[in-house]
Amino acid sequence: MTSRRVPSLPDDLFGAPDTAGGAVLARVLLPVAIGTAYTYRVPAGMSVVPGSIVRVPLGSREVIGAVWALEEGPGGLAPSRIKDVLAVYDDVPPLSADLRALVEWVASWTLAAPGMVLRMILRSEAALEPEAPVAGVRRVEAASVPERLTPARKRVLETLEDGMAWSKSGLAHAAGVSPSVIDGLISHGTLEVVEMRRSSAPPEPDPDYAPTALTPAQTAAAETLVAGIGKGFATFLIDGVTGSGKTEVYFEAVAEAIRQGRQALVLIPEIALTDAFLARFERRFAVRPAEWHSQITPKQRADVWRGVAHGRVRVVVGARSALFLPFSDLGLVVVDEEHDTAYKQDDRVPYNARDMAVVRAHLSGFPVVLASATPSVESRVNAEAGRYRLIELPERATGAPMPEISVIDLRQDGPERGRWIAPLLRRAIADTFAGGGQSLLFLNRRGYAPLTLCRSCGHRFQCPNCSAWLVEHRFRGRLACHHCGHSEPAPDHCPSCGDTQSLVACGPGVERIAEEVIDLFPQARVLVLSSDVQGGPERLKREMKVIEEGGADIVVGTQLVAKGHNFPMMRLVGVVDADLGLANGDPRAAERTYQLLAQVTGRAGRIGGGGRGFLQTHAPEHPVIRALASGDSRAFYAAEIEVRRAAGLPPFGRLAAIIVSAVERAAAEAHARGLARMAPDEPGVTVLGPAEAAMAVVRGRHRFRLLAMAPRGVDLQAVLRAWLAKAPKPTGSVRVQVDVDPQSFM
Repeated sequence: MTSRRVPSLPDDLFGAPDTAGGAVLARVLLPVAIGTAYTYRVPAGMSVVPGSIVRVPLGSREVIGAVWALEEGPGGLAPSRIKDVLAVYDDVPPLSADLRALVEWVASWTLAAPGMVLRMILRSEAALEPEAPVAGVRRVEAASVPERLTPARKRVLETLEDGMAWSKSGLAHAAGVSPSVIDGLISHGTLEVVEMRRSSAPPEPDPDYAPTALTPAQTAAAETLVAGIGKGFATFLIDGVTGSGKTEVYFEAVAEAIRQGRQALVLIPEIALTDAFLARFERRFAVRPAEWHSQITPKQRADVWRGVAHGRVRVVVGARSALFLPFSDLGLVVVDEEHDTAYKQDDRVPYNARDMAVVRAHLSGFPVVLASATPSVESRVNAEAGRYRLIELPERATGAPMPEISVIDLRQDGPERGRWIAPLLRRAIADTFAGGGQSLLFLNRRGYAPLTLCRSCGHRFQCPNCSAWLVEHRFRGRLACHHCGHSEPAPDHCPSCGDTQSLVACGPGVERIAEEVIDLFPQARVLVLSSDVQGGPERLKREMKVIEEGGADIVVGTQLVAKGHNFPMMRLVGVVDADLGLANGDPRAAERTYQLLAQVTGRAGRIGGGGRGFLQTHAPEHPVIRALASGDSRAFYAAEIEVRRAAGLPPFGRLAAIIVSAVERAAAEAHARGLARMAPDEPGVTVLGPAEAAMAVVRGRHRFRLLAMAPRGVDLQAVLRAWLAKAPKPTGSVRVQVDVDPQSFM
């Protein structure tokens, strides 16, 4: 995160508190898109404090909110206009002052409504209710032993000798019997059914269970982190090559936080990484941590939220939204793969979880660890400026060398027509297969082909809701849009001219590459890894395990395979199209391409060495390709930093995107032009646009973008607030969204 002045909070962010009739009044922030807290009366006999979670009336419905402030004294509002707080949730602790400060900070920084930030905290209404009891069984003290005492019944009674109650399923499992055995003992009167309080407290992680034997470099890095736990705010950046053991290093910091009785949060960018990471955590700490991501059940979500709030859950591993869990005593946050764009949320509250993790650590006074093999330019600049403490791990923990990278110039040594794998790469795959090693072919493009067209009339299959071509998924027989989810059966004729022989797939996706691999290597076991494979996360977990255990010879995958995976037998990585991602208007295109390709080629030779990487490209002279081939990351970062500095781009300047969308194109354009006419006339502030977005239509909404640029020292949020306050207000279907520090320019 770039070091910036914390924006001052507007005096009217939550409005002035009001009192009426001498009653205690509460300013309650609600999880809705409004810019102020509402005033409610606290009924006699009800006790609330700032942070208390309450239920209040809002119009004709009841909503959950949080008390933001309390006031007593003569009223400024008519008592008849003030409604009562309906209930207070006493079974969960109030939101801490630090967490409420984070809500205000994020709202002020992103220009989002504070209630929408609070909504990210109050994600589980079920967690606010008392835990429902569960049915259990225990032995009746005065009951006789059944005359027919089978071995199974005897094991059940022996398990219950301590007099404790068990759940039926738990008792059956512990005694090694079927539930019908327990039912029989209940019918006999030997056992009785009782209510048990549900316990959501997971087993405690053991910080000393199985410490990893660290290399000298890892030991020094871990000691630096451990020394920082409990010593107040600090930001550490672990810059370590792929396979350098960054996870083992920050696990030692997690262990120290546990020893000190604190909680820890580890953020990871992708759900697909979760299972392997949890298993790795369990090997180190004897138990799995709590999970928090979109795939957990509502019951799990409630248990984790409640357990975190009460301090029973000590470690959470989760996606970006886990940052807003109500930890009772958070003492460490780790942001793994800190460069990853998955940490940026683009809808509702456009925040970057990496940056907000630093903010939360600063507000609460504990350390935060950022880790990556390819850190973001912003983090590198902060480390060079001394704002972050840099920890470097330049060698792999196994001692294996980094893979040797070769460049294939497709202009001279490209594949034959209709093929996508160049002869040199094909021979390398054959040698690797013959030697018993695994190969990975990487192409960051899902499906079979990105475009289907008619050679007779030129018709192209486009999404009806977005300005995007439909991607053919031949394995499923569908054409799909990767932006809105629209899907339709693959056609057998052109809908424009009716020709049944003229449809052609243009360009490759991973399915098409897999088809070519199967044709070239019919004896090889080929596996396709992509986020849209049928079966979802569970299938991905199984297939990752297949690769780790050597059950596939050639893997064809998207960026899913580039992050955090350890494939012991992977010897070769071939990038089918290294230029993909470089030819667009994104100012971060070079950085992101370098990061992605460095990560994916780093999968080769992590254990035994001997890894090789091949980059197929039409631009071997591009700085990104040259940096990857030479392995000189310092030179790449130095050049990229200078480009950013010269252009005044982050982290040396400030950017904010304003996206105007509407169902009708004319309405979106008119409102965007109205905003441009009211653009601020501030020294150093430049407003570009409006221009139609690169993705001009998404989900049936037409989109126009404006971009505000300013030097780093400008309070851009204040400029944006003043601009939007005097600008025309959206009407009809028009929506305006502000994205401070945009990561996407589509």
